[in-house]
Amino acid sequence: MALVTGAAGGMGGVIARRLAADGHVVAVSDRTASGALSALASEVGGLAVAADLADPAAPRALVEQVSEQLGGVDVVVANHAHMTMGPTVQVTAQDFWSVVDVNLSATFALVRAALPGMVRGGDGRVVVISSEWGLVGWPGAAAYSASKAGLVALVKTLGRELAPLGVLVNAVAPGVIDTPQLAVDAAAAGTSLDQVRADYASVTPLGRIGTPAEVAAAVSLLTDRELGAVVGQVVQVNGGTTRGRA
Repeated sequence: MALVTGAAGGMGGVIARRLAADGHVVAVSDRTASGALSALASEVGGLAVAADLADPAAPRALVEQVSEQLGGVDVVVANHAHMTMGPTVQVTAQDFWSVVDVNLSATFALVRAALPGMVRGGDGRVVVISSEWGLVGWPGAAAYSASKAGLVALVKTLGRELAPLGVLVNAVAPGVIDTPQLAVDAAAAGTSLDQVRADYASVTPLGRIGTPAEVAAAVSLLTDRELGAVVGQVVQVNGGTTRGRA
């Protein structure tokens, strides 16, 4: 059974649908209950669970509820994220840690909560959604970039530590992806959505931005039981803007 967090967003729903198509029973979670989340759960034949991962107790409660209702968790896709933007000199400590706590601390807690069941099963998979910004940083996104960089280090560490227990941990680091976030970027830049897409595409070697389906395909690959020797890796879905080892 697969658990996808941040499932109400642009990428989360596509990831959940891809895993369901791969044959997984899928539980979908997001910060609040919504008609969209319930509809997604119905579509994938799974379960919708609201869980505010800013609450330190929420990750364990989420895993326990999903396990009780669906019989255990053997795949975790940590897709949840919180982001604030602004010059570093204006970022408060509260803002900084609110981002780090959701993106990094909650992911650690989520894996810890699911780990006993995955170890018992002997064939667990964890896929963490990091970000290109966690590899190269980004002006005005100190907290977000730091949290996503922390996820890369966490994945590499857990990959080494948990592989002997039969739990494989990897990450996907998307670049610019065609999600509703681009509308926020367009509004901030005072331009159109089409222009933002074109601007991002112009600095991408592939000549276009990525799609949620491409991120979902990477997640699908990393949860494939036939791919058993990929551990602690970061798959960069970005059209070539970031290359090399990470």
